[in-house]
Amino acid sequence: METADTIFWEKDRVLLLDQTRLPLEKVYLTCDDHRAVAAAIRDMVVRGAPAIGVAAAMGIALGALRIRAADRDDFRRRFEEICGEFAATRPTAVNLFWAIDRMKRLVDAHGGGSLESLQERLKQEALKMAGEDIGINRRLGAMGRELIRNGDTLLTHCNAGALATAGYGTALGVIRAAHEEGKKIEVFACETRPFLQGARLTAWELKESGIPVTVITDSMAGHAMRTKKIALVITGADCVCANGDVANKIGTYSLAVLAREHGIPFYVAAPVSTINMRRKTGDEVSIEERSPVEMTHFGGKRIVPEGVSVWNPAFDITPAKYLSGLITEKGIIRKPFKRNLAGLAVARQ
Repeated sequence: METADTIFWEKDRVLLLDQTRLPLEKVYLTCDDHRAVAAAIRDMVVRGAPAIGVAAAMGIALGALRIRAADRDDFRRRFEEICGEFAATRPTAVNLFWAIDRMKRLVDAHGGGSLESLQERLKQEALKMAGEDIGINRRLGAMGRELIRNGDTLLTHCNAGALATAGYGTALGVIRAAHEEGKKIEVFACETRPFLQGARLTAWELKESGIPVTVITDSMAGHAMRTKKIALVITGADCVCANGDVANKIGTYSLAVLAREHGIPFYVAAPVSTINMRRKTGDEVSIEERSPVEMTHFGGKRIVPEGVSVWNPAFDITPAKYLSGLITEKGIIRKPFKRNLAGLAVARQ
């Protein structure tokens, strides 16, 4: 499965594959206005940093199309309100803010002309971003596949595949590219509590692609590394800081520490748009905390005693010292990350 048609535009509506209902049902949510798209991002109907960015761009474009403004100032005011609604959905995902900034810059660059032409430009920009994301992921996969040898067993966490992007995937894009090259590989996927993105989504994607996959609980990772000859750990990222620190799904930090202890390379796959040079270290990343219900209930039934406190951070920070490298569409970035990421930032300007 190269692409899951995660996000697409149809008749001035945004359609999103409802990932909360996978793998049991493949159902699309039709969003007629921007608030429905924002709610879908917040409620994890769509998730994964690149996918969130594309969905936000389409949602902003959809909202802009619905604006009936008296003049350009009125349009700009209402446009900024729409952007603000999206900025409040998932605070850790860098691609969300990258997409919002890109749409804002387009409005800034086209101050003249009719509002109708500006609305059409915003729509076309969002569609362009979706297409670009698939191309970026393919290049990223091609860069990273050389790290994987024939016969390797890999370990991954959460979901960084076609479902987390506009198509193809980041960490799973690397795995997919190695598989397409003819390499015989196997993947261990952590279930990724509490939302089970690994068990529900990564396992589904890999099975659909014909790649052998075994699901393990998050707490089995160390044992798997010690006994199953794991050759490589590869994850995605929601934010890469200027010094190489990585924010990703909770549990990633534990995997990196375990990989170091077992002498296993640990790689992060992410597009350049996920690098935030304004965040000097992981200490400056805002960590999203989600509803306690995700932990207190399972299948609609309470599993945690009433009155017990719950802490549910969605992400953690993996210090740069644990990374073997960062796989991007521009190449594999290695230590020293602070210098090499700065050089990448200059090159992309």
